Amino acid sequence: MQHFEAVIVKISRLMDLLAGVILAATASLVVANILGRALFNRPILGTYELVGFLTAAVVGLALARCALENSHIAISFLTDKLPPSWQRFTEFAVDLPATVFLFFAAYNIFAYGSRLAASGVVSSTIRLPFYPFIYLVAAGFLMLAMTVLLSLIKQIGGGEAK
Repeated sequence: MQHFEAVIVKISRLMDLLAGVILAATASLVVANILGRALFNRPILGTYELVGFLTAAVVGLALARCALENSHIAISFLTDKLPPSWQRFTEFAVDLPATVFLFFAAYNIFAYGSRLAASGVVSSTIRLPFYPFIYLVAAGFLMLAMTVLLSLIKQIGGGEAK
């Protein structure tokens, strides 16, 4: 169990680091595009497409670390009033279907990326393939599913889940 948790934490941190690098590259691209347009009247071709692709990758890659650190928004004003045993039950009742959904979503996003790769679909301006970015989002969903699964395992084992 501890090995599984250590692997999930390490991979999530690496994916979050990659998301940070991609976000910095996206910001640099936007600034370079603005400067190129303003100073030289030459914008960078495909900036709009690239920013969209890169932003999707950033969000997908950062999901698991956010869940690991409980950095997401939680509306728990109702469950906070319940006894601890009921709080654990409601957390389990939410996490179980969420885990199933997230594994299902990761699988289907990956399958969608595979279909796009096979069909050769590319962006309209710079002719960049979509599928690598879709694979990154699928990897993010897979790691999020693993993170929620880790929480479920901890709940079943009686450990601190979230």
